[in-house]
Amino acid sequence: MHAVIFDIDGTLLQSAAIDDELYRQAVRHLLPDAHIRTAISDYDYVSDSGILTQVFADNGIAADDDLAEAVQSRFVELLDAHIERSGAFPEIPGALDYLQHHIESSDHAVAYATGGWRASARLKLKAAGFDGLDVPLATADDAMDRKDIMLTALSHLGESFRSITYYGDGPWDKDSSEQLGWDFVPVGPQLGGLESYQSLIR
Repeated sequence: MHAVIFDIDGTLLQSAAIDDELYRQAVRHLLPDAHIRTAISDYDYVSDSGILTQVFADNGIAADDDLAEAVQSRFVELLDAHIERSGAFPEIPGALDYLQHHIESSDHAVAYATGGWRASARLKLKAAGFDGLDVPLATADDAMDRKDIMLTALSHLGESFRSITYYGDGPWDKDSSEQLGWDFVPVGPQLGGLESYQSLIR
């Protein structure tokens, strides 16, 4: 049995740029004067919860669960409004078919491991037509560190595996996979990875 684990934004859905923009808007809605680092790769923990924790620290704001929940709620509202206005985020070509192919395989177990929050991930997946798939989901609600999110996703599969492969679009995905000793498949232009899953479907 082989474990196949997917990031979502930029890996299954063409959503990374808008996701980043709306996340920043949500933070500024609650913290209008907050300093936010230029790129998400500037943060130690590239996840919604990890970035927000470091935004609090950078701006001398005490950790506050209520404030964090308010930022998350605002972010989901902005995503929902964007989808209502512009439609679902398009999939990376062939992503849904490729995912379905692995789900139907008796030799593979599939999970998601995303740095996004659970509510926003589910919203995007549902709008894009991925909601009918029975795939476990690990998110930034489970941990701040990408490696811990990935390990949570693996734990949902509950097997020992001959191989573990992670599909991701960011250098943090690649680094985390290397640190865990997992195989890694780069997706998208940032890592010079695949632009379509269609050629991988046998």
